[in-house]
Amino acid sequence: MFVFRIFISFFFCLSFYGNPVFGQQKTPASEKALSIEDSKKINVSEFQKFENLRNRKIVSLSIILVIILFFLFYFFYQNNKLKQKIKRKDIKQKILLNVINSGIDSQEIERKKVASFLHDNINSLLSSAGLHLNVFTTQNNIQSEEIQKAKAILAEAHDLLRDMSHDLVPALLVRFGLIYALEDLCEKNSNSDIHFDFSSAISTNKRYVEKFEMKIYFIVSELCSNIIKHSEAQNAAISMTENNNRLIITIHDDGKGFKTGKLKNEEGFGLNRIRARIKKLKGTFTITSKSSEGTLIKIQIPLPH
Repeated sequence: MFVFRIFISFFFCLSFYGNPVFGQQKTPASEKALSIEDSKKINVSEFQKFENLRNRKIVSLSIILVIILFFLFYFFYQNNKLKQKIKRKDIKQKILLNVINSGIDSQEIERKKVASFLHDNINSLLSSAGLHLNVFTTQNNIQSEEIQKAKAILAEAHDLLRDMSHDLVPALLVRFGLIYALEDLCEKNSNSDIHFDFSSAISTNKRYVEKFEMKIYFIVSELCSNIIKHSEAQNAAISMTENNNRLIITIHDDGKGFKTGKLKNEEGFGLNRIRARIKKLKGTFTITSKSSEGTLIKIQIPLPH
């Protein structure tokens, strides 16, 4: 509008002074009519320009909105796809853990059955047979090398079955509890190549649920076997304590260590079975290890009510 006003003023001045460029002099009425007509034309032109500019802006905004919507849809699709993938992976992992735990539970039940059968039946029969043989030889005053060998064989079979039943379910674990059983485990595994040290801040009289004690014992036993087989350690230490209604077990060795990142993608050392056991007990299992710096394992499990 400012340019339009300058143009009208300039045109008026030229007309007033009778500039020959514009032809003959016009009357004020004709000037006014011409000015209105020109003003209308300019207003229409400006309106068309404004409309065109607005249409271009609308089109541009529409394109930008479509692009944004496309990216949002793509992001939503990828996010949903990732969630489905994670969900399928979690389902597979749960199925795998259930299968592993079912196998472990079955093994523990069978261990107890076999140990009970060997101890209460087979060992009792062998003891009874040895007793009758002793009574018979004493009453008849029989001195026979074959009978002495038979007695020795019966005694050896009795001892082997007793040891086997104790390996399946340790007698100390059943009779006296987890603390005594783990202390005995460390003593049995210690030798000239490696020494296991056991410490506990828990009273030796403390007893847990039998199934819980069995699960903890076999977890620690399997980890001790891994140390003996794979770590090349000379010393290992097992400690137990309770904190915030959780049982905390720490196992440390001074062996060669390993790369924990690489181990996550492998099924070595039977750690998947141990993880499955601990996860079923709603506990946590962490491993800290570096090459030539040993290994630290920490287990935290809620105490049974």
